[in-house]
Amino acid sequence: MPKVSVIDKTGKEVSELTLSDAVFGIEPNQQAMFDALVMQQASLRQGTHDTKGRTEVRGGGKKPFRQKGTGNARQGSRRAPQWRGGGVVFGPTPRSYAYSINRKVRRLALRSLLSQKVIDNALTVMNDLTFAAPKTKDFVGMMEACKFESKTLFVVDVAEEWDNAFLSCRNIPNAMLTTVEGMNALDLANADVLVATEAAIKTIEEVLA
Repeated sequence: MPKVSVIDKTGKEVSELTLSDAVFGIEPNQQAMFDALVMQQASLRQGTHDTKGRTEVRGGGKKPFRQKGTGNARQGSRRAPQWRGGGVVFGPTPRSYAYSINRKVRRLALRSLLSQKVIDNALTVMNDLTFAAPKTKDFVGMMEACKFESKTLFVVDVAEEWDNAFLSCRNIPNAMLTTVEGMNALDLANADVLVATEAAIKTIEEVLA
């Protein structure tokens, strides 16, 4: 079973925690991670692209010229696709790109990403993330003390006192805080370092084991 050190907000080691092999010790499944990330990125697409067809563009009520005798190909409207200013053929219209994958695959992707963090030594466990007041300066000081310099994802349990921590890190470019319920594959993959509280680790293991 993988073991990690538990630190406090000053970066001092206070204890050691044994992680669950079923959640943090599996061999990462590359296909599951890929499928989960593509699905989530597709769901983020706005899909507001739109073009006008021949029924939507302006004009075109009158036949351009008579049917026979001009030597030209017959035409019924100047808004047909071949005319300048005409409608677009098979152009994009507003749509949703969202789709879903199996629940087992989503859970496997999360376990794979968490295990990959352990393999990369990119998982840190803290005893808590409680702050007396919402101050960005205090949160920055904590990150400097713990040497969190790159993109860091903080995960807390919803039952903890995390409101001040969330308000404190909103203006820090390389920090993001979420709850276990809000944790997702894209945020995990995007973060260089994962920092979770002991309570969050316990909840993660209960949910994903």
